Amino acid sequence: MTTETRISILHYLLISIFSYTSTFHAQEATSNLIYAIPEEEGINTEFIHAKVDSIMTDGINNEAFPGAQLLVAKNNKVIFHKAYGHHTYDSLQKVNLDDLYDLASVTKILGPLPALMKLVDEGKLDLDVPFCTYWKPWKKRKDKKDITLRELLAHQAGLVPYIVFLGKVMKNGTLKKRFIQNKPSGRFQKQAFENGYVKNSFNRKMYRIINRSNVSEDKKYKYSGLSFLIFPELISQLTNISYEKYVTTHFYNRLGASTLNFNPILKNYKNNIVPTEIDTLYRKVLTKGWVHDENASLLGGVSGNAGLFGTAEDLVKIMLMYQNYGTFNGQRFLSTETLKEFTKVQYLENENRRGLGFDKPLIGNDTLALKEAYPAPEASIESFGHAGFTGTFVWADPENQLTFIFLSNRVYPTRANRNLYELNIRTALHQVFYNARLNQKN
Repeated sequence: MTTETRISILHYLLISIFSYTSTFHAQEATSNLIYAIPEEEGINTEFIHAKVDSIMTDGINNEAFPGAQLLVAKNNKVIFHKAYGHHTYDSLQKVNLDDLYDLASVTKILGPLPALMKLVDEGKLDLDVPFCTYWKPWKKRKDKKDITLRELLAHQAGLVPYIVFLGKVMKNGTLKKRFIQNKPSGRFQKQAFENGYVKNSFNRKMYRIINRSNVSEDKKYKYSGLSFLIFPELISQLTNISYEKYVTTHFYNRLGASTLNFNPILKNYKNNIVPTEIDTLYRKVLTKGWVHDENASLLGGVSGNAGLFGTAEDLVKIMLMYQNYGTFNGQRFLSTETLKEFTKVQYLENENRRGLGFDKPLIGNDTLALKEAYPAPEASIESFGHAGFTGTFVWADPENQLTFIFLSNRVYPTRANRNLYELNIRTALHQVFYNARLNQKN
């Protein structure tokens, strides 16, 4: 080991010690995580810091995001966690390691999915019987009565990708008062944003529209978030407690992941919340602490398609539980059999790469150039994860024991900003940690 490497390792440790003890929530969140020097896990410290710093700086300079952070675990130990940039381009608030992020579609695999897996474990859900066995309105829908939960979770059911429910509550750019009011009342108790309360029964209107939506006769892979809007209600019906309470009690609290939550602006978190978009259509204000996704917002911020917020340190806990096929810190949360079923490709014969709820590498990903790959070309075929619209990305690789958490607010100030995708930043960062293995040439 060179003198420079020793200095780099010492520098990394000093940064880590300062970062992980500088705030109350950082101390609390890291209490059940293990940290290691990258070299102890076969990773080159100098290499990862140089490469990640370069990619992140390039992303900020090209306005892919005003700030971001990256946390990576190897062999169940955190070997890298670093923040870059600021919450917004005015550079007033630096990104901190314990900041809360709107996770967008990453919610799908951290909210409803663990609950659904647990219900499968308990025999309360069957992946291969008609979903209408559990969601009764579909029994009367000819095009939906035979759809299975497996098809829904693998995006193989033929559902339309998205329904813009915002169009139901607005007219000529103005919110309809019969659906959203600026003060709470007996019939308007679901808070969607600071001065916006959604009618209590609007969720039933959403369910009716989903129930009546078109289904494609040609059953091919088509990503759809519609079923994730109804999963929370289904989970509540099957468990007799609210979806939010169920996932918090059975997963987040047990994992020690206290920052995984919905509507953090309404709770007493000391963490800074990273803003998302300056909303010019719906809320007419900077969105911060309220879910960015409009459909989740119209459900009062508690949904299965989006709505979850959390820190990188708490995200890695649940991803490590998945990577270890159901266990974390000596506790079992889900069966190995169920995790392996949910994280494998379901319909390869239909050129559908998806697992059940989880995203998987592109078919033939290991043969692709970095700029075309998703995720890193060297991620194993056993790996899985999900991306979020706001600029988030989580991925676990059981074969290589590598867990990757990337958080950003690429939608600031506008969702039209696609530089994160065009620069392929997340894939490039992911690949750094495969290239950094000490037993190979870089």
